[in-house]
Parts: sequence; structure tokens; C-alpha cells
Amino acid sequence: MLRHLDIRDMLIIDRLELAFQPGLNVLTGETGAGKSILLDSLGFVLGWRGRADLVRTGADQGEVVAVFDLAPGHPAFAVLEEAGLPAGDELILRRVNTPEGRKTAWVNDRRASGDVLRALSDTLVELHGQQDDRGLMDPRQHRAMLDAYGGLADMRAEVAGFWRARSAAEKSLAKAEAALADMRAEEEFLRHSVAELDALDPQPGEDAELDSRRRLMQGAERMRADLAKALSALGPEGAEGAMGDAARWLDGLADQAEGGLEEPLASIERALVELGEAQAGVDRFAETLNFNPAALEETEERLFALRGLARKHGVAPDDLGAFAADLQGRLAALDGGADQIEGLRVALADATAEYDRAAAGLSDARAAAAVRLDADMAGELAPLKMERAVFSTTLAEAPAGPDGVDAVAFVVATNPDAPAGPLNKIASGGELSRFLLALKVCLTREAEGVTMIFDEIDRGVGGATADAVGKRLAALAEGGQVLVVTHSPQVAARGAHHWRVAKAVRGGITTSEVSPLDADARVDEVARMLAGDTVTAAARDAARALLQARDG
Repeated sequence: MLRHLDIRDMLIIDRLELAFQPGLNVLTGETGAGKSILLDSLGFVLGWRGRADLVRTGADQGEVVAVFDLAPGHPAFAVLEEAGLPAGDELILRRVNTPEGRKTAWVNDRRASGDVLRALSDTLVELHGQQDDRGLMDPRQHRAMLDAYGGLADMRAEVAGFWRARSAAEKSLAKAEAALADMRAEEEFLRHSVAELDALDPQPGEDAELDSRRRLMQGAERMRADLAKALSALGPEGAEGAMGDAARWLDGLADQAEGGLEEPLASIERALVELGEAQAGVDRFAETLNFNPAALEETEERLFALRGLARKHGVAPDDLGAFAADLQGRLAALDGGADQIEGLRVALADATAEYDRAAAGLSDARAAAAVRLDADMAGELAPLKMERAVFSTTLAEAPAGPDGVDAVAFVVATNPDAPAGPLNKIASGGELSRFLLALKVCLTREAEGVTMIFDEIDRGVGGATADAVGKRLAALAEGGQVLVVTHSPQVAARGAHHWRVAKAVRGGITTSEVSPLDADARVDEVARMLAGDTVTAAARDAARALLQARDG
């Protein structure tokens, strides 16, 4: 419940401190007195987006403070907890605005964002203004209204979730089908290339190995001649024979040398061992040059095949193996694509079935809610002097989407024998207001702890009809809090608490003032609303009769 509203330096308001009460609170005053500024100021502290030029001319900043009482379990506590803000049975919202449009907000003396204010406002206040009939006349809004009435938010969220899953499955299938179509376009290339690479079976490092072997084979004849010369120079006719002779000659002198030749002889012996190893190495290498003459041709063919295939595919010879593996993977994906697509089709069918099931359940729930809403509306319209009017909620099939498969529309007939049609074509201005009031009552019946504000909901009606509207607003305020901005004396007389909004000029400056009215002042104000500028005794008598009717 809204308990206090303090406004400083907002438009033509210098300073206002309002203490609202439970029940029906009415605000009256002449047109232009500042009633809309009160609502703009309340909307400002609640974070609503509205006009930017709210700061009073000459002021450094405008400020609004709103104090709400919170009952245990109030939905605002969840918002405060999520935002990490302190909570208690009193909620204080404060927001300031500079002439440049910089806004700063506090919740229970903690800085808070506009998003937090708006989240709190959804739990604190419902404003039903002069433009609400636009939503009532827009069929695009009717489905959401019916869902709100039926408490179908969870079912609607479930349908939206299944719709997202269905859409994702549909996209996955389309993507896989497009990829498979692309792969099929190159299927011939893939199969030929994989077969060609499989037949060649390239190995890492093979290019360098083949190139080395080829060069070796190409130089084999020249090397054989030189190897023969080297072996001759190293053998018995060459270095081996000469070193053997030297060893024998020195060995014959060893006894006479008194040990002086032992070291040279040992060196010659080691040299002969090394020489033998050199001969063996040359022999082994010479053996490698003993190859089939066709081997050179085979090596060259293999080398040229590797390099030709590498050039064909634009890769290095050593990368042919990895390239072959990639092509094999693509070919396997192509061969397995049909199975994959079949699996995706099954997944899409399952997701569609889940969506259809949930959407059908939501449709059934909407149909049941529509029956209840029509009955509730009939009960609400009768006290508003529209007992012959018929309100109907129609459901038709709509393209599937995240909100289900239903198109919802509200249609009315002002008399049972009159044709039904859209509100904006059937109902007059006063009838629209009463349809709107009845619908708002139905939609907010389960709302607890919410302050409902009606801005001239009674426009276009008067006399007994206006009195019926006032009675309904008073009944709606029982056990809660309703604020009504009204020009109707019948509605004003039904208020439990009454404020008058008026302009005052002091020192050439115009300000808006709000005054709580006692019993006598209420008589004068209701009389003014009945008679206009000149309040007569008859008008006062009529005002007293209206007020007494409320008390009675």
C-alpha cells in the first residue's frame, strides 16, 4: 500500500506531502490543476519512462519519495532479494532528477537502477489510465490479457520453451540438409580423390627419402669406379700392404731398439684396425649401389606420382596423408549424412510433438479461462448499468509460434439481440470505460498488496452510470487501496478519502497544491463538481445527498 508521497520541485509543484490511506482515495480538481503531475511524479519514482522535463523551472533538482507498506510475503521482497537490497515492512523509494535529465535512485537508502525500480513497481502499483482502452481494443493484446486472467504464465513459458526447441531442431535439420547437398555436389571428386590417395598411400617423409634414393641411383656408375679405386688404394696393393710392410720392418728392429719402437708399432696396429673398418664401410656402401636397373625407374615414378598429386591438390607432398584423412572424413560424413538427417528428422518430429502437446494444453486452458472470464465480465457489467451487454472471448486458430496456436479477441454486443463486434466499432466512449473497468477488475482480482490507480476511468459517463462506477471502485478498494483521479461527482462522493488539487499563484509564481478535505470541504468540492464555478445552495444539498448515499 502507498502510504506517503513527497514531491519537491517537479513542474509546478513546489512541495507536496501526501499521506494516502487504505480504501478508495479520490483526487479531484479543475482541468490543468496538476492531477496528471501527481501521476507523472509517482511514475518517475517508480522508474516508469515518461516525460523528461519534470524539474521545476529554477530548481537545482526535482525529487520524489514514495513510501510503501509491505505485508509479509509481498512479491516486492523477491525483487529486493535478487537485487541485494535491504528489506523490511517499509519500502522507501527515492529518485532525483536534474534539469539536464540525470536521474539517481535509492531503494531503502541504497543506490538502485531504473530497472530495479520498474521491477518493484510491477509488484506495487497498477496504473489504469486514459489510454488503457487502446490495449483493450487491440486484439494483439487480448491473448496476453486472457493468459494473465487464467494464470497461464507457466504454461505459456512451457510452450515458448518447446517452440525454441522445435525451432532449433528445424534449423539443425536445414543446416545438415544444406551441408549434405554441398557434399553431394562434390561426391564424384571426393570418391575419385580418396581412391587415388588410397592407392598411392603416401607416407610422411617419403618425398625426401625417394629424392635421396633417386640421386644416389643416378650417380651410382660414377661412384662405383671411384669406390673401386678407393678400395684398391686401401687394400693389400695399397695402404694395407704398405702399412703391413712397415710393421714387419719395424718389428724386426724392435729387439735392437730397446723398447723405442713399441709405441709406433702399437699405433700402426690401431691404424690397421681403423683401415679395416674403412674398407668394410666402403664395401657396404658399394653393395647399396648394386640394385636392379628398374629400381631407378620405379623410384622416379613413385616420386613423380607423389609430387604430381601434391600439386594437383595444392598441398606439400608430406601433407598428402593428412589431406587424404580429411577427404576420407568428408566422404564418411557424406555416406553417413542420410543417417544423420534421419536422426535430425526424428528429433524435429519429437520436438514438434512436444510443442503440439503443450500448445494443445494451453489452448484448452485458454478456452476454459475464456468461459470463466465471460462469466466474470457478465457479473461485473451488471452493476455498471450494462446488464444487457454481452462480452465474449473468442479463440481462433493462429499460426504456430512461441505463444501457442491461438488468436484471441474480445468482442461485445451492447444488447443481446445486437450483432457482436470489436469494441472500438460497437462501444461508445462511456461504454468503453465501463468495459475497461470491468476487465481490469477481473484481471486484478487475485492481485494482493497492489495499489490500483485509475486515471479518469469514469470519463464519458454521468448520473446513475457514474454512481455505479463509483460503487464498483469502492467495492474494489475494500481490503486494499485504490486511487482515482476523477471529474465525476458521483465517483468522488464514493471515496473514503478525498484530496483536492488546485493551482495557486504567489508572487507571480504558479504552483499546484493538494489538500485533504474534511466533511464540510468535501461538500463544497462535490458541489463545485456538480454546479461549476458558481456553487449554489441547491448544489450543496445535492452534494450532501451524494455523500450521505455513500454513508448509507
